Amino acid sequence: MTFAYFDCFSGISGDMILGALVDAGVSVDALLTELAKLNLRGYDISSERVLRAGIAATKVHVRLDHDQHEARHLSDITTIINTSPLSARVREKSIAVFNRLAEAEANVHGTTPEKIHFHEVGAVDAIVDIVGSVIGLELLGITHLMTSAINTGSGFVKTEHGLLPVPAPATVELLKGIPLYQSSVEFELATPTGAALASTLASSSGPLPHLKIHAVAYGAGGREIPGRPNVLRLMIGEPIPSFDEDASVVIETNIDDMNPQVYGHLMEKLMARGAQDVYLTPIIMKKGRPAVLLSVLAEHATVDALLAVLFRETTSIGVRLRETGRKKLPREIVPVETAYGSARVKVSRQGEEILTITPEYEDCRRLAEERSVPLKTVMEEVKQAFLRGNAAKS
Repeated sequence: MTFAYFDCFSGISGDMILGALVDAGVSVDALLTELAKLNLRGYDISSERVLRAGIAATKVHVRLDHDQHEARHLSDITTIINTSPLSARVREKSIAVFNRLAEAEANVHGTTPEKIHFHEVGAVDAIVDIVGSVIGLELLGITHLMTSAINTGSGFVKTEHGLLPVPAPATVELLKGIPLYQSSVEFELATPTGAALASTLASSSGPLPHLKIHAVAYGAGGREIPGRPNVLRLMIGEPIPSFDEDASVVIETNIDDMNPQVYGHLMEKLMARGAQDVYLTPIIMKKGRPAVLLSVLAEHATVDALLAVLFRETTSIGVRLRETGRKKLPREIVPVETAYGSARVKVSRQGEEILTITPEYEDCRRLAEERSVPLKTVMEEVKQAFLRGNAAKS
């Protein structure tokens, strides 16, 4: 896998993406060769090395022979792309970006994507930015793309519709679900074109993951910004296997006045309502009273349902709640066939390495009872059956 990460501390735009891709090794000649397949005329692409707050970056210029800010419908742009001999992946991804742009504009203006007139993003330079960015990612062999939180800038921007707040309404629509923030820079740092490319092509967004970096590149914005480098940083590398992470809620209560026979029933009820785990710890409370610490591990969405069970089934009149983070090995449930019948195993991995193989208890108990063999014999056979099957695949 070739992984790329856009670090958007100074926003993101189509020309910044192109600049970062060229800085990473995509040749302008290769871009021009591929873009020529669109059968668009009247433009040229060049690049230059510039400094932005002391950082060397590549600035890509898309120069037009004359003013080509032609308004186009989505169908016009789709036809231009679909009738070209570009690769199927480039055509598909480029059209997906324009579809997303059209949907965002339609939501802002209260109409349908088909009726949207693309003004700024329908011009030749914007088409070149979008399709060129998709081409550049393909030329670099990027298979997975991720973005950081996106700095949008602030203030106002002049558009065909007049002055609009930053981030522009279409940009906000495009970045729904992606972390973003405003800085004190009164400038449009995140453009609709950049937002459309990021939100369509990136599979996720957030902090830089565990990564072995092979290359770092910088795409320059069009102007200097006091106090910060106006660049988009592109990091290309290989993901390092890491742990899955999530957050859970721990529900705890001390109980010293309940029939211990209730606990087995209670644990079954809590697990049936979605508890991730339930466990009991013997404790000594004030005045030397023996008691039980009841602990329930739960997802946020199931807390209220579990509290209803807990208060109904126990003598507790209050609980403690705290959020806790979890790191887990990625796991999967794999069915296997054994001499005793079908059973499942839980397999945990780190990267490609299998670390644990755990036969599912209930499956093994059922087979042991059906075949009248020891449970430990069935569990060992299930584990060995998985190992045999896994060895045959490798």
